[in-house]
Amino acid sequence: MAQFVVRNLEENVKRRLRRRAKIHGRSMEEEVRVIIREAVSDKLAPQEGVGTRLAKLFADVPPEFKIEEIRGQKLRFAKFGK
Repeated sequence: MAQFVVRNLEENVKRRLRRRAKIHGRSMEEEVRVIIREAVSDKLAPQEGVGTRLAKLFADVPPEFKIEEIRGQKLRFAKFGK
């Protein structure tokens, strides 16, 4: 197994790492291993856009609460004040 030595780690980073490890019930060393595994994992980012994900989130909303699509409509700017 490989070993790493991390030098010059900021004290606040070390403190947050210790707190994160405690929350997860792990040692700091195990927490670092988990973070590194997740950082280099082969999981790909979702291929769908944010609009598609939002549409899926609100797919079951009753029709009276749905927001109509505004694609192709002329933009109107809001007027404030005077």
